Amino acid sequence: MPIFLNHTIVPAHDHEASARFFAKIFGLSYDGPAGHFAPVVVNDTFTLDFDNREGFESHHYAFHVTDEDFDAIFGRVKAEGIKYGSGPRETENMEINTRRGGRGFYFLDPDGHNMELMTRV
Repeated sequence: MPIFLNHTIVPAHDHEASARFFAKIFGLSYDGPAGHFAPVVVNDTFTLDFDNREGFESHHYAFHVTDEDFDAIFGRVKAEGIKYGSGPRETENMEINTRRGGRGFYFLDPDGHNMELMTRV
């Protein structure tokens, strides 16, 4: 049986604002809180559960996406004026990378989490 990650908790200063931001940038929907979580369904098997925390370290979240999804998400990042970069420590150089023959970039969400998109794994 394959193993799938079902959900993970994403710490946030304002869980609903963070869920709305993520959903908007990734072209997903946020349907409101579920208990104390603000869940965003990413696909049929995975949900990000945003949860309020006062203090936390930033995390890295990497997403393998199609070329079409990359273009759409990248377009929304640019339209929102979000700084992005070609590497995990270069999140503001306004460049993408072409690792493994694909495209990728990184950006920080409002809570400082490092979001990575890549078209090739």
